Amino acid sequence: MPQIKSAKKRVKVTAKKSANNKSTNTALKSAIKKANIAIDTNAEDKELAVKAAVKKIDQAAAKNLIHKNTAARKKSNLATKLNKA
Repeated sequence: MPQIKSAKKRVKVTAKKSANNKSTNTALKSAIKKANIAIDTNAEDKELAVKAAVKKIDQAAAKNLIHKNTAARKKSNLATKLNKA
């Protein structure tokens, strides 16, 4: 356990940021999974699911949780899969 006041604060701040990042990453992965399932099952709302996933991908890239090229690749893969379906 840290003894210095600033180090104690850093522990708290890091824990809070980690929790926020984890929740955003979980939401991102869930949205991508839902979009892929919607495309595979040819659901009626597959376009909406892909749109929601793209929004989550953009949010994660804006927060630097994923690299911008990774975000572009994920969006491209979803769009390609949607167009083939």
